[in-house]
Amino acid sequence: MMRVWGVVAALAAMLACVPALAQGAPELTVMSLNIRMPSDGDGANLWEKRRDLTVATIRAAAPDLIGTQELFQRQGDDVVKALPQYSWFGTDRFGGHKDEHMGIFYRRDRLKIVEQGQFWLSDTPEVPGSITWGHPLPRMVNWATFETRDGHRFRFYDTHFPYRDEDEAARTRGAQLLSDRIAAGPKDLPVIVTGDFNTTADRPAHGVLTKALADAWLGGAPRQGPDFTFHGFTGKGDRRIDWILTRGFAVERIATVDTHRGEVYPSDHYPVVARVRFAR
Repeated sequence: MMRVWGVVAALAAMLACVPALAQGAPELTVMSLNIRMPSDGDGANLWEKRRDLTVATIRAAAPDLIGTQELFQRQGDDVVKALPQYSWFGTDRFGGHKDEHMGIFYRRDRLKIVEQGQFWLSDTPEVPGSITWGHPLPRMVNWATFETRDGHRFRFYDTHFPYRDEDEAARTRGAQLLSDRIAAGPKDLPVIVTGDFNTTADRPAHGVLTKALADAWLGGAPRQGPDFTFHGFTGKGDRRIDWILTRGFAVERIATVDTHRGEVYPSDHYPVVARVRFAR
């Protein structure tokens, strides 16, 4: 039997109370989603078996922006084929399109890209695929400056930090590089950061990032759903490692979306969805 939408339905009702961006209000709905790469070992949760549920979860939340991690090109193309109001962009972690992307999806009817770019979490951030801090795989940030239909501009960053326990120092260095890049950007632009940070709020990387950014989950806005995000296709977990961070926004609502159909989940991470309002 298919599970009732639960948090997704509640989230849709919650967001319906807030004026839509398309109506001219300075607000955005943002999703962070580690979409889980296509893997032959995922059994009931092969991409082909969870693809429709992933699309349905995105459709129900109706985000203006999605920062994804572990996205392969065919997954991004599948989502856009099913939801043609979205486009997506971003290079993979080696600078091409054959591996995992930090793909950024956006509603073309609500947002336009002013500029975009990427950098790697290393001592040589402009070198595609660069690794210098001891972790085994390249890590990077994709970003863009967007403009809403009513002329509000903001900067959006999406990332995926190293995953091993022994990579805590690399995560902290990555957080510092990301923080420095944000600080070096336009001072008057609001900022949104999405990502799978592979660490928790009590660790140094979170402290580095939240010196200048606010963690949307911890800001006091109404919350729904579990207080963890990684569950490994089990629905059970104890780590909130997927965050939405902001500067220059007020968070209206935030939810961890725990939709599933039996043992099939959209991903091995729960998506996080926030409704944010421009603070000025």
